[in-house]
Amino acid sequence: MRAGVLFSGGKDSTLAALLLDGFYDVTLVHAGFGVGDAADHAEATAEAIGFPFERVRLDDDVADEVIDRMSEDGFPRNGIQRLHEAALDAVAAADYDAVADGTRRDDRVPTVSRARAQTLEERHGVDYLSPLAGFGRGAVDRLVEETLEVEEAPAAQLAKGDYEAELRELLREAGGDELASEVFADHVQTRVTGRR
Repeated sequence: MRAGVLFSGGKDSTLAALLLDGFYDVTLVHAGFGVGDAADHAEATAEAIGFPFERVRLDDDVADEVIDRMSEDGFPRNGIQRLHEAALDAVAAADYDAVADGTRRDDRVPTVSRARAQTLEERHGVDYLSPLAGFGRGAVDRLVEETLEVEEAPAAQLAKGDYEAELRELLREAGGDELASEVFADHVQTRVTGRR
């Protein structure tokens, strides 16, 4: 069975892939808008940890909707949620038996409700898998410490393939550095560089 795992190059999506690897033929999938080099960074991480990699291009209408929502809100939560739902749909529409992500038990965004998961499965004829749904941040951090090499840096400076990297660039195009800084507060992110 083939599983497409939404992949950013971060620790959560990497752990999700590792947990599924014994049961599925896992392909790491970057779903984005083709902005900047986010997909290249995700692909480099996929190569470093030994998984096949694919890119799925999301519709520009989704980008417009997400940027408008984030600009209006002044924060990323609702925009990232909408983007994640579009990414799941796009990967589920590809040739996979299952679609998975790295959402954890205590994530605030993105999340996938039971109803949303069931709808995704019914519409696309796939299984939705969330291998980290029972894991809190502390458990994930301990597993990462034992199994993965990571680098850590402020999100605006980290070369990573997550939603934020492309969204920051799209926000800059829409309203300059000021808008991107307003929507995304300073925080630290991690990127997987290999296995231990």
